[in-house]
Amino acid sequence: MLKMNSILTLRRTVVGLALVGVASLTAAGCSESTPASAAPTASTASPSAAAPASKVAPLPDRDPALAKRLVEEEHAVILDVRTPGEFSTGAIPGAVNIPVQELGRRMDEVSKLVGADKGHAIVVYCRSGRRSGIAKEMLQEAGYQRVTNLGPKENWR
Repeated sequence: MLKMNSILTLRRTVVGLALVGVASLTAAGCSESTPASAAPTASTASPSAAAPASKVAPLPDRDPALAKRLVEEEHAVILDVRTPGEFSTGAIPGAVNIPVQELGRRMDEVSKLVGADKGHAIVVYCRSGRRSGIAKEMLQEAGYQRVTNLGPKENWR
């Protein structure tokens, strides 16, 4: 059993590093004026393609005051990216639970939550901030422009 846990931990570490590596490689190939999520691809670059969305500066992370303001004033969506078991032990009021491991295949739910508005504010959080950081990157790669990583749930004051 101990060996199996070590293998699972190693596998998670390798997968996490691979995701960071891919994100780094993607970012390294883009200029500062074109974020990776807005860069045209072979399938989207065409003269008839719609104009890219206006560039929005990324939101800062681990800023509880900003997160509260976004929720209270702009009705930001709060995504809890912890496991359902962690979510059941307590969550920020109004948060929706989409575990980071499922986020990629549940982007349609995120779209519904924000009314298909990729400029709608989203606050993500988890237990420590690591998974919510990964979730923020995934959301930005999917075109969501206003995402902030609250970090751990305890940052919500």
